[in-house]
Amino acid sequence: MKVIDTHCDALLKLQTEYRKNMRFGGGISGLNYLNDPELDTNLENLKKGQVHTQFFAVFIPPQLPDNEKWQHALEQIDLFYTEVLAQENVVHIKHLNEIKELKNDEIGAVLTLEGSDAFGNDLVKLRTLFRLGVLSLGLVWNNGNLVADGVGESRDAGLTEFGYKVIEECNKHDVLIDVSHLNVAGFYDIIDKADRVFASHSNARALHDHPRNLYDDQIKALFEKGGMVNVVFMPGFIGEDNIRIDDLLGHIEHMLDLGGENHIGIGSDFDGINTFVENLEDASKHQNLIDAVGEKFGSGTAEKISHQNFINNFCR
Repeated sequence: MKVIDTHCDALLKLQTEYRKNMRFGGGISGLNYLNDPELDTNLENLKKGQVHTQFFAVFIPPQLPDNEKWQHALEQIDLFYTEVLAQENVVHIKHLNEIKELKNDEIGAVLTLEGSDAFGNDLVKLRTLFRLGVLSLGLVWNNGNLVADGVGESRDAGLTEFGYKVIEECNKHDVLIDVSHLNVAGFYDIIDKADRVFASHSNARALHDHPRNLYDDQIKALFEKGGMVNVVFMPGFIGEDNIRIDDLLGHIEHMLDLGGENHIGIGSDFDGINTFVENLEDASKHQNLIDAVGEKFGSGTAEKISHQNFINNFCR
């Protein structure tokens, strides 16, 4: 069964190795996107896992000096073009409705931005990112920035005035707003102002009390908005110790009970995590989860969660 995965960090891994190679006189990424075992979401793994569309995040580490963040973003986008899109039958998705047009032997690649640090307070840079293909914007990582506060900030502020301008630009360009990593105050500002909202990689806080997970009222607000929660495979966001697929199914079941049959998807966080759910160690293992969903909740629900919910909600 085909899969739409709304979050991975392969571009950061590609850039890290690229920069190592540059220091030693090389000029290529250093990782082979086709089949390098260091990449959870390499092309061979995507094919084995029947991934229909993979979202690729541009992530800028918060410790970088501000004057270097734009360059880092451009490098990751360049690697998206030169390494990911260079692979046979990988198709650049420039508008989400193009996902519906993919052929059976094609894999869609969607460019996203995780955190607004890359463009600072510059809307020209933001619009440039949109022109380069960014279709989803996560306003923050765990830290705060000029747009909003992440879950790691203690002041619990909502969107800044500049943040509202960013939302206006996203609405104007039909860009998804991603609330994963956003604090509660900012979350409700987004629910109020954004046209298209989802959580690219989050779980249920009622089952595991982690700041990166969503409270029930947040989950229901997303569902009522016509958005989605895409469950994340990071064991630390699922439960305590020796996490198995059944533990992740608990989060799915909880969201189903909250009315999420048509609003749950998958956001693995592969290449951004270094511990794994048993039998979900890389993108080749997606069908282990889909099969388990089908066995517990039925094949119709499995099809919805694996890809159809995303298509129905956002590919229009």
